[in-house]
Amino acid sequence: MRFVLACLAAAFLVVSAAPSHAADEPDLIFKRSTVFKWLTPNDKLATYGLDDPEVEGVACHFTVPERGGFKGWIGVAEEVSDISLACRQIGPIKFKNKFEQGEDVFRQRRSLFFKKMQIVRGCDVKRNVLVYMVYSDRIIEGSPKNSTSSVPIMPWGADAAIQKCADFVQK
Repeated sequence: MRFVLACLAAAFLVVSAAPSHAADEPDLIFKRSTVFKWLTPNDKLATYGLDDPEVEGVACHFTVPERGGFKGWIGVAEEVSDISLACRQIGPIKFKNKFEQGEDVFRQRRSLFFKKMQIVRGCDVKRNVLVYMVYSDRIIEGSPKNSTSSVPIMPWGADAAIQKCADFVQK
């Protein structure tokens, strides 16, 4: 029994640990109710915004379903994997550090123990485009549901210098 509890605790730490370079908590933009519940919170869609922590000038917005009801109210409901994503250039793009293809930008727990949502970043070297993907996974089995958004690196304002994402991809 101790072994099982130790494995569960270790799995929880692995799943909930976020890399130090991942974005902080996203900003809540708004929520809309989708399913009415009489005595407990409604099911909702929530839209959040976050800035890429390693690429200045890029912001992403994502919408996630949030379960209401008693389980949602006490924080033990497993959230569904339907997540949409849109990322855009909002200023001159400046890379802060080199990054790996598929590196985490943001990670969030979507169930009490085993499910998490991740936003990851890559670089389409040929087209000089940043590519962002959101998906959810579990320790045992993930979900094929995902969403992708791309941000072409364009000149911005008087600063006509354009960085190449290929120069910042770790090899």
